[in-house]
Amino acid sequence: MSNPPPANTGQAPGGATYGGGQQHQQPQSTTGGAPTTGGTGGTGAAGTTSTSSTAPTPQNLNQIVTDYLKKKGFTKTEAVFRQETAHLGPDGRPAQRNEENGPRKYLKAFILLRDWIENNLDIYKFELRKLLWPVFVYSYIELVSTGYVEEAKHYLATLRPHFDAVHREALDLFATVTLPQHIRENQTIKLYRENKYRIPLNQSLSGNLFHFLEREADAGGSTITFILQTFCQVDVSARGPIEPFSFEAIYRRAQNLDLDEIDQLEGIPGVFTGVTNRDVLGSSAPLKLGPLPMEPELREDVRAELEDEDQRHPPVEGRSTLVEEFDQRIKREDSADAPSRTDLPLPPSRARDVVMEMQKVRENRDRFKIEGRTGGAGVPVSACMFTFHNSLGSVSCMDFSNDHELVAVGTMDSYIRVWSMNGKPLKSSTASEKDLQVNNRKLIGHSGPVYAVSFSDSIANLDRNVFPEADGAKPDTSTKLLVSCSADGQIRLWSLDHWACLCIYKAHDGPVFRVLWGPHGHYFATGGRDKTVRVFAQDRASALRIMVGHDTPISAIAWHPNGTYIFSASDDTDKSIRMWSVVTGNCVRIFTGHTDYISALQCAPNGKILASADTGGNIFFWDIAKGARIKRCRGHGKGGIPSLSFSAESNVLVSGGLDGTVRLWDVELPADPSKSSQLAITSSGAAVGVGASSQQADGAATGDSIAVASGGGPNGNLITVGGTGSSATPAAAANATGNTGTASGSANGNSGAVTGKKKGKEVQITPDQISAFATKKTPVLKVQFTRMNLVVAGGCYDPER
Repeated sequence: MSNPPPANTGQAPGGATYGGGQQHQQPQSTTGGAPTTGGTGGTGAAGTTSTSSTAPTPQNLNQIVTDYLKKKGFTKTEAVFRQETAHLGPDGRPAQRNEENGPRKYLKAFILLRDWIENNLDIYKFELRKLLWPVFVYSYIELVSTGYVEEAKHYLATLRPHFDAVHREALDLFATVTLPQHIRENQTIKLYRENKYRIPLNQSLSGNLFHFLEREADAGGSTITFILQTFCQVDVSARGPIEPFSFEAIYRRAQNLDLDEIDQLEGIPGVFTGVTNRDVLGSSAPLKLGPLPMEPELREDVRAELEDEDQRHPPVEGRSTLVEEFDQRIKREDSADAPSRTDLPLPPSRARDVVMEMQKVRENRDRFKIEGRTGGAGVPVSACMFTFHNSLGSVSCMDFSNDHELVAVGTMDSYIRVWSMNGKPLKSSTASEKDLQVNNRKLIGHSGPVYAVSFSDSIANLDRNVFPEADGAKPDTSTKLLVSCSADGQIRLWSLDHWACLCIYKAHDGPVFRVLWGPHGHYFATGGRDKTVRVFAQDRASALRIMVGHDTPISAIAWHPNGTYIFSASDDTDKSIRMWSVVTGNCVRIFTGHTDYISALQCAPNGKILASADTGGNIFFWDIAKGARIKRCRGHGKGGIPSLSFSAESNVLVSGGLDGTVRLWDVELPADPSKSSQLAITSSGAAVGVGASSQQADGAATGDSIAVASGGGPNGNLITVGGTGSSATPAAAANATGNTGTASGSANGNSGAVTGKKKGKEVQITPDQISAFATKKTPVLKVQFTRMNLVVAGGCYDPER
């Protein structure tokens, strides 16, 4: 049966409006045999036309359209049309379906949106949660502007806990806006009303959002749609999901890509709207990298004692006084980017702290000052190497105390051994051990290999007692505590007065690979196989902070000098470095670029530069504030670089490698790399000096032949690194032998070479290497710049290398 289209109506039935608010032309019904219900209820035979003189009601018009759609087979359109016309107002137009809730519709709609977001996929939550603040703000403004004062107060009080942590100041401001005239007068509210709130969303997410709002229109979705369409602008992009640790965000930060326009314009101009894509995609999140201010009482005590010390021992002509040196330090602590003293609670200062701060000022003034490289010549930094014999491959880690009186090693046999570096007997406060005269002690307690040890802070003591009125005893500034971690999952705190374990911390799930004291004591950080970094206080049994974010076990950790940030590196597939805030526990920076296992981290004393090393022989320097890589240094052979350390000026880095060398690096980019000396190694192993009259020992891997100028001598010599023969004589040497250790030191020559050879392969050495010290078959496990800028290094002799 055919049903020809109506003629001479001027409007098709499908185009008839269902509002009923205006006069409509009477539709003509033409039938081909089957009756059709029209607006008047009459029937027409085939070939006849029925016209009513009475205007149809909106319900009859809707029925006509419904019948037409049904007859034509537009089933989906019919279903949508029936849904749209299910609720009509008195004028025949679609009624606001949530009007029956009155002002309560805004709270109902917000809860609907919030619950949907919280039940969504985690990778989408960061973007979707940014919808909640504008929905909340504009809902509150609508309630106040329409005169629902009490409902607005109830709305604000109910949802305030959801935003209080981030938007407390804005919420306090909104609490004062309770009348329509307040809306017109308040400057912040005017910014919200005069500007559309920009919300960036990826394409698939925006589609899911509006589909959900359409599906839940009766439950509050229409209210959310009205707010988004009226007061907001949703900017859709085709990129992947954005959240702090998503692939999209990490890639953009690593490549330092410029922000898209939709990210730059997010929110409202001139109004704080919470964490935005600018914070996630950029490296502009504010950091407090300045030094931690000293406690006011401690500052006054230290200054008074330094004044007394200057009177007792006036400085030589041309050298600043201790008070002047101290005032310069205090001036640096008062910088604008310094953290607050309340950010890092510390125990009250004691007499020991006063003496230690005094000695730090003295050593900083009297240190060997490194001005950096000039004209391609290396700075004359000396290194003292402690070699441990007969270790039989059992030593797994090493650390020196800051006063350089003690050295400790952890072993694969689950014990720790501590030596006196000067060979003198170790002190003990135990009554039964007062007459014991030994220069090393064994600490037993772990039930698995010991992976890391760390000494608490210490410094060489004064030659007099600055507090004679106390009890006559001079404050002891030596190392008091040692912390260790092991494969047994335990962190142990050891007393170096009683040589016993004081406390066992059990928090990690599995082995603990790294442990390190904080720069101010009291706190220490750990990293383990459970992919977490934890912060402990020595007087608390459980962790104060747990940093979660790495995808693989932790391979290295380091503290920021002000003690409010921690750096951690992850191994295997992750290979990222993360910077954590100790105050909040959040990740504030991510550094990516390593392609090998990251073996060491170190932050510069100025708090602005981070150094990282990997098993591929690479050393990366990072700008902490920008989150960007500054440069890469190469020179070590493969095998790993277990330790790094900065000079007091933060302009020279020392590294110790398993290739048996200690190397010094210029932190700053060379002014003219072309002037750096070149060292070419032929395939047969012959060494030829190129482009320079004198060379510094390259110190390549085992068995390498390199060109070297001995300690200022006129003739260059050939030295086999790690071999049995050497004709080069170091500029200075000192030997000290204990039970199992031998110490030797040497001063460097001139600038470093730029190429070397490692086991038949050329090793590219970057021109920012200042100098290199070669050892004899001794992989270097630990290097440390002292406060006086002397390099101390340690390793275990391996005769099989």
